[in-house]
Amino acid sequence: MAIEFNQSLQSYNSFGILARAQEMLRVTHIEELQTLIRSPAFKDRPRLVLGGGSNLVLTGDVKAMVLKVELKGKRLVREDEKGYLVEAMAGENWHDFVTWTLDQGWPGLENLALIPGSVGASPVQNIGAYGVELQDRFFDLDAVDLSTGQRFRLNAAQCAFGYRDSIFKHGALQQQLIPPLRDSALERPPAQKPLQALTLETQVDGPPIDLGLGLANRALITHVRFFLPKKWQAVLDYQDLQKKCLEHANPSPSAKQIYDWVCAIRREKLPDPKVIGNVGSFFKNPTVSSEQCKDIIAREPSLVHYPLLDGRFKLAAGWLIDACGWRGKSIGMAGVYPKQALVLINKGGFENPCTGGEVMTLARAIQTSVYERFGILLEPEPTVL
Repeated sequence: MAIEFNQSLQSYNSFGILARAQEMLRVTHIEELQTLIRSPAFKDRPRLVLGGGSNLVLTGDVKAMVLKVELKGKRLVREDEKGYLVEAMAGENWHDFVTWTLDQGWPGLENLALIPGSVGASPVQNIGAYGVELQDRFFDLDAVDLSTGQRFRLNAAQCAFGYRDSIFKHGALQQQLIPPLRDSALERPPAQKPLQALTLETQVDGPPIDLGLGLANRALITHVRFFLPKKWQAVLDYQDLQKKCLEHANPSPSAKQIYDWVCAIRREKLPDPKVIGNVGSFFKNPTVSSEQCKDIIAREPSLVHYPLLDGRFKLAAGWLIDACGWRGKSIGMAGVYPKQALVLINKGGFENPCTGGEVMTLARAIQTSVYERFGILLEPEPTVL
């Protein structure tokens, strides 16, 4: 593994922000990574794990050693009467992986089509769209401990998935983690548990390692597995998909049809990062109590909101931003996408890109506007460095 010095990261972040890495390593083989980690030169070095860069805002050059994940490969692990267990390595493109599963006749990921980024980044963010989240299809993953080089496996409960959240987005908390090598049984993983309630017990290929419950930049994901049931059911809860059903007079679309609809909807509403730099939805959709929702509706009857099973309501962050008049506005070369106020864009392109500072100045101004009008503080989705 050769170290690349003073490496430009502009093409490795979907915003197209101009920044450089003092040192960068391309991770193409797990064994080489493990050897590097165990070398004295790597010990105690700050590092940044970089996948597709589709959820990242760079506000300056990166001093940490950048580990650019380029692990490739995908396969069917096994099939039984219940479904298919499929696996992809972390460097695979997410949308290409979704397309491949459907081409093989394994439905289940169609609602997550055209989400930018890599497979390895998908559980970090617990990506989701059109009524489906990654945790709904997730089985387990393999990763490498960046302190020891030891490989370990996490199931869904151990990943502590939340709304656009996971164990990989938080700092360390003390807890013992035991790393497995053998394949898990083809069963659904345990249900999600709160982070503080997790007990990490799995089969091992070596002695226990103490990673903690927060794994931000302490682990590098290498493989992700998904369970796709043969008793497939279409997820059509979102209004955009229901409209497509009516337009096409097709109340029972196939997985491939849903895939095509999702791609069409996303292309109509969201800019292609290859053309206009962006990280997709910049803010999380906030959740509020029933009382808060009623209070806002009394003042704003057109508020877009969705009921949750626990009695709370999820509000459309894009609607809140739009209501504050930010659609199409900009600060410097960072702007709000005219077709979708939830998306911040690089108006200057590759030649005259926005800076991370401009993006965050714009984001903070939007947060202030929304808070002053609605009493809601929007939370950014991407990681800011």
